[in-house]
Amino acid sequence: MSDLNHADALKIWNIPGGIHPAECKALSNRTPIQPALLPKQLTLPLNQHIGAPAEPVVTVGERVLKGQLIAAANGFVSVPLHAPTSGTVSFIGPQPYPHVSGMLAPAIVIDSDGLDEWCALTPCPDYQHLDNSLLAELIRQAGISGMGGAGFPTAVKLNARPTQKIHTLIINGTECEPYITADDVLMRERASALISGIDILVQLIQPQDVLIGIEDNKPEAVAAVRAALDGHRYQLKVFPTKYPSGGEKQLIQILTGVEVPSGGLPADIGMLCQNVGTCVAIHDAVVHGKPLISRITTLTGEALAQPMNVEVLLGTPVSELLAFAGLDQGKLNRLIMGGPMMGFTLPDFAVPLIKTTNCLLAATDAELPAPPPAMPCIRCGECAEACPASLLPQQLHFFAIGQEHEQLKAHNLFDCIECGACAYVCPSSIPLVQYYRAAKGEIRDLEQKQLKAEQSKQRFELRQERLRRAEEQKEADRQVRAAKAAAAKAAQAAAAESGDAAAAAKPAGPTDEQKKLKIEASMAQVALRKAEKQLAAHATPELQAQVDELRSAAVTAQQALDAAMAANPPTPVAAAAPAADDGALKKTKIDAAMLRAQLRKLEKFEEPTSEQQAELQQLRTQLEAAEKLLASLQAEAPFAPAKPTEASAVDPLKKAKIELAMKRAELKKAEKAESDEATLNALRAALAQAEQALHDAEAASNKPASELVRTDKKPIDEATRALKTEVAFARADLRKLERDDSSAADALTAARQRLADAEQQLAEHQSA
Repeated sequence: MSDLNHADALKIWNIPGGIHPAECKALSNRTPIQPALLPKQLTLPLNQHIGAPAEPVVTVGERVLKGQLIAAANGFVSVPLHAPTSGTVSFIGPQPYPHVSGMLAPAIVIDSDGLDEWCALTPCPDYQHLDNSLLAELIRQAGISGMGGAGFPTAVKLNARPTQKIHTLIINGTECEPYITADDVLMRERASALISGIDILVQLIQPQDVLIGIEDNKPEAVAAVRAALDGHRYQLKVFPTKYPSGGEKQLIQILTGVEVPSGGLPADIGMLCQNVGTCVAIHDAVVHGKPLISRITTLTGEALAQPMNVEVLLGTPVSELLAFAGLDQGKLNRLIMGGPMMGFTLPDFAVPLIKTTNCLLAATDAELPAPPPAMPCIRCGECAEACPASLLPQQLHFFAIGQEHEQLKAHNLFDCIECGACAYVCPSSIPLVQYYRAAKGEIRDLEQKQLKAEQSKQRFELRQERLRRAEEQKEADRQVRAAKAAAAKAAQAAAAESGDAAAAAKPAGPTDEQKKLKIEASMAQVALRKAEKQLAAHATPELQAQVDELRSAAVTAQQALDAAMAANPPTPVAAAAPAADDGALKKTKIDAAMLRAQLRKLEKFEEPTSEQQAELQQLRTQLEAAEKLLASLQAEAPFAPAKPTEASAVDPLKKAKIELAMKRAELKKAEKAESDEATLNALRAALAQAEQALHDAEAASNKPASELVRTDKKPIDEATRALKTEVAFARADLRKLERDDSSAADALTAARQRLADAEQQLAEHQSA
């Protein structure tokens, strides 16, 4: 460790702003630290630090020992929790939490057995031989978080990866806020443990310099630390008292003259700060093997008969601590957890003490009177002069009122440490810090929503890209199949023209009964595949029953076809004419028949979906191509029987029906898209012409003409629209759960039941 320059070792820098409120520290720093109370019941919230709450590892009814792990760290930024005494776990669940809102939070409740029996500990006084990773793990497993107020997990802070190596370790013994004396008496009575904790930190991070900062209003603590530093090369710096010198960035500037950049961290400039209480906790954890189960807390205020500092077990009820210090309920006006500047008022006494509780202030009305009503800002500038972060509090106030978030960020709102100095000096009694806290919360919420929206957009774009690639692959596959089919047809034509006798000899085509069975088997397979797709998207008992029925029908149809083919196998016969390809002709007939069947089935839907519309258009195109091919093959068969084919007999009538269906679908699509009236009128005229053409075709086929009556579809009533909306939401929620591998089985069951109920209600309403 390098020697500091002598001038720099003695030099103290100043910070901008700051105030000098009444200290009121003499109330509680005149007596030694009192021993911990042993309450009958301890309530231990699972989140006593910044980060993820701990995860319980004990169960209700289980007996635990003092120091035993009762909740494990749940993630990287988290710390474990240990039993402060021996007893029985009586409850795990929501309990009162020390917060101004009076909120509840998950906690573990332990009923003390009065024995205070320790679990087995693993002290390590010769930690100098430990690897740094093991040493850091000891600190993490001890459940240590920052004891100065914020409560950031200490192991995480030590394992951070700054942009440069930590060259200066700063120990914060400032304790600048009025009334609080917990760190003062800790340094007086446990200075040697403090230096031992600093030694452990030095071994971990290997800094060049170690600076210990203490305000000059703590002469006994300064003397105790200086005596404990004998033989160490750490530098103790004592500086004038001013609030808020204890802020991390302010203390760095006071001790080194270096300013932490706006929006940056001390680690960015090679510095690391730790509170004196945290150092003592590190010493206890490593040297004695004790986890963090207690802390020094100041009990002060003129409503207490005996203000003091007491070593308190975590989870001790605030009411018992106040009773121990002799609370006079008649004098009490406000109970504050923390100091008068940065603390918060507790709504009741039912909350427990946690790792970050450094003070309980029971103030009288004369001691901390209620602030007068806020008045308009007079732009005096007092707040700007008092701000230790060199901000413009009045501008931030105006921007916060107007919710001008970009201006707030541009004026470095998040550099505000919420010390309250601006509100303390404000002659208009404006609660400035409350405005800043609310604005910070709004900005964080908006940024979180924007982040989620951006993530959703990225997922949507990725999905669209996947669909585009899949469609391109399908198109490529279709082109390959079309090329193969064209090559096969060319080969057949070449074989027919060459008059090859072997190619001319072809098996006789199937009988009419076999054709019919083959078509039925193919249609059954098509219907089965479509139903299976619907079942995969919406798993319901009704669809499952339909798939089972269609699968059985497909098996039956295939068995009938196999039996017919086995009973009457085709026999080879000589071709009547080389130009006529009977096999191609028969295959084309079957393909056309199957396409017609699929087309008729889809045309039955009154309101086809976009996917069904696309499939309809594709089937119509394929049917038109098949019919053209069939006509060309029939024209090339001069020796074919004179019996008219099914296609030639009904083509005009079927074409008229197909044309009518297409015109009707186009009109429905345009009406749904709310097209302009000119387009709709044109489509209606085309539909009328198609209806007339169908009428003419029916007259020519000697069939009774259909009535040319068109009725407009009735608008959907509100009840039907609401039921359809519920079906859509239920289906979307089910799909979301099915895509998530971590979805619970009961949640999936409930979602499927919700969808089934919604579909049933819609069906009942439509049939009524």
